[in-house]
Amino acid sequence: MNALAATSRNFRQAARLLGLDSKIEKSLLIPFREIKVECTIPKDDGSLVSYVGFRVQHDNARGPMKGGIRYHPEVDPDEVNALAQLMTWKTAVADIPYGGAKGGIGCDPRELSKSELERLTRVFTQKIHDLIGIHTDVPAPDMGTNAQTMAWILDEYSKFHGHSPAVVTGKPIDLGGSLGREAATGRGVVFATEALLAEYGKSVKDLKFVIQGFGNVGSWAAKLIHESGGKIVAISDISGAIKNPNGIDIPELLKHKESTGSLLNFAGGDVMDPAELLVHECDVLIPCALGGVLNKENAGNVKAKFIVEAANHPTDPEADEILSKKGVIILPDIYANAGGVTVSYFEWVQNIQGFMWDEEKVNNELKRYMTGAFHNIKGMCKTHNCNLRMGAFTLGVNRVARATVLRGWEA
Repeated sequence: MNALAATSRNFRQAARLLGLDSKIEKSLLIPFREIKVECTIPKDDGSLVSYVGFRVQHDNARGPMKGGIRYHPEVDPDEVNALAQLMTWKTAVADIPYGGAKGGIGCDPRELSKSELERLTRVFTQKIHDLIGIHTDVPAPDMGTNAQTMAWILDEYSKFHGHSPAVVTGKPIDLGGSLGREAATGRGVVFATEALLAEYGKSVKDLKFVIQGFGNVGSWAAKLIHESGGKIVAISDISGAIKNPNGIDIPELLKHKESTGSLLNFAGGDVMDPAELLVHECDVLIPCALGGVLNKENAGNVKAKFIVEAANHPTDPEADEILSKKGVIILPDIYANAGGVTVSYFEWVQNIQGFMWDEEKVNNELKRYMTGAFHNIKGMCKTHNCNLRMGAFTLGVNRVARATVLRGWEA
């Protein structure tokens, strides 16, 4: 089941639990606006090439729309629609005043030079500049884009609208980016995990963790769990997987990866089969890589008691059912990885105020938001007698539905 089908299914289930009117249910699923533009640029050799750029703006009942821009050869409109919708629910769960959006350009960024990427980004911005904005739609980086991409969008947008640092988030610090933004998703995952474990009278200290993925999110989560006294017994990335029953020394592993570009040949751990990683003996499993990694084939063998979804959509609906029957507690992606968009919100707030915060304030506010959201989700779980995933979806959908009705959507 793909991301769109799964998101729509979760939405419909939440709508039923909430007893939403069928007209409003239908209205909430339809995107506010879908934009598709042609972006033609001269390549470095002088030849002209065209790419298709697009932006799906899903809902703005609770505030400006927010979501990433990805540069990827297979930018599928269905998937972008699902991700835009997911952002609507995610921002509502985190209780930040945004709606959802997502966009991108169908290109392979690895095959373009830096100057070609800059020209492409600027042309795309010229085509959509009057449809995004500080109080309309605020893009951010995603797959294949980064802080530099945001800097180009900001510069091009500002040519039309005057200096507007709040039009994108995930910017370089020198152009109004926020301290703590880089670590935000991983740090949010750890705050979410702490809130979940506290509910069961446990803490990160002394528990065994397995982490799949050692990119931005995985490496920050690992570092912070290690600092809190948690034992990371296995970890993997694209290069392979390693394990150490006594706990992996994360600072050493980070140094090793920095120098060799791989987890393999690390002295402080033994090589293991990456497929074995997800069913490895541990208390908490944190998938931080791709979607769909927990499926009906491996879910029955998962030994973790808690799963924290740092990746988007790592658990198939079939696996969800199998794991629930086993009594495994799953902390859903729509909440667990909301640290990134929460600190993006802080960046936007700082830009609008023209007043920047220190990193300690950013992290303290992030903890407050993540902890508060967890207790709100638990409240919905009690009200509707449902699991954490449905608790989060009912919380998000209900907030958006209430805002929509209060604004007078039938007029």
